[in-house]
Amino acid sequence: MPLLVDIRKKLGDFELRASFQADQGVTGILGASGCGKSMTLRCIAGIVRPDEGRIELDGTVFFDSEKKIDLKPQKRQVGLLFQNYALFPNMTVRQNLLTGVKAREKDKEKADRLVREMIRRFSLDGLEGHRPFQLSGGQQQRTALARILLSKPRMLMLDEPFSALDGYLRWNLELELSEVLQEYGCSTLFVSHSRDEIYRICRQVCVMDRGTSGPVIPVKQLFDSPVSKAAALLSGCKNYSRACPAGGHTAFARDWGVTLAYKGEAPEGFRHMGIRSHYLRLVPSGEAEGLENVFRCSIRRIIEDVFSMVVMVSPADAPEVSAGDEHESWLRLELSKEAWEAFCRKEERQEEVLVHVDPGDVMLLR
Repeated sequence: MPLLVDIRKKLGDFELRASFQADQGVTGILGASGCGKSMTLRCIAGIVRPDEGRIELDGTVFFDSEKKIDLKPQKRQVGLLFQNYALFPNMTVRQNLLTGVKAREKDKEKADRLVREMIRRFSLDGLEGHRPFQLSGGQQQRTALARILLSKPRMLMLDEPFSALDGYLRWNLELELSEVLQEYGCSTLFVSHSRDEIYRICRQVCVMDRGTSGPVIPVKQLFDSPVSKAAALLSGCKNYSRACPAGGHTAFARDWGVTLAYKGEAPEGFRHMGIRSHYLRLVPSGEAEGLENVFRCSIRRIIEDVFSMVVMVSPADAPEVSAGDEHESWLRLELSKEAWEAFCRKEERQEEVLVHVDPGDVMLLR
């Protein structure tokens, strides 16, 4: 059976309203800092008590406010990897690992053997006598994860496991973690504010926005067809406008002053339009005939990135705004340097350009 969460928790002005179901495999919880992701994990683990609601895993009720059930953390058998790894600072690597296995294995020789196997599995050989302050960030993480897995948790929860690591180390540990999760096969909640981590590691995802959780959906659905502005924003979309129906399969983008065609069914009560930066295309003036969703823009800024060009444009028919707020109606295009050079060869003047977006790439959002 899956993990079922339906809880409320109020802390000052913040209110957590988490309601979702997570099946077998790795489920991501994606959201900005302060949206309630970590609080949700602590409620599931039993560290924080919800004000009301119910938490159930594989038929075992962890918490039920109506029935006054609130299992102690030790009885929930849930492994939570904190952002700072929470290793015992006065213990060595071996001693830290022993605390994970002793809870379920009383035979000293067997416990020692299990610890040795885990040290080998997590490449901690030679570090058995080191204390946490003597370990790198990656070594600390591997030690903490090994300790959790030694306790044979029913479910694993990872709270921003790569947040304190640099880019190169983060990538290597992500590869290692993916292998570990696949090998051990236990249900996992993976909390992150990084859409890229969620996309690579998780099979399904739940988006949290200002304390409220959305439904659990396949990860690819979040990127291909998000239904809300919050979900699209977290998935990396950078272009938004207020929007309204304009008849047929078209919608009017108020902040850009353009009417665009879209494909598929519009979500009921949509209020925004979103377009991903890499789906917008610059069209030479001689190649625009016959294309749908072409509109004229002025180039405002050109930014050279490491491997791409970022072109900021403002639609010609965008409504006037207050001084200093002009950028709110700008659109961001991201294209390869080769595509930018090819466009410049065909179009000598770049002060005004034609911008095109395929109807299938226009997202209507609640």
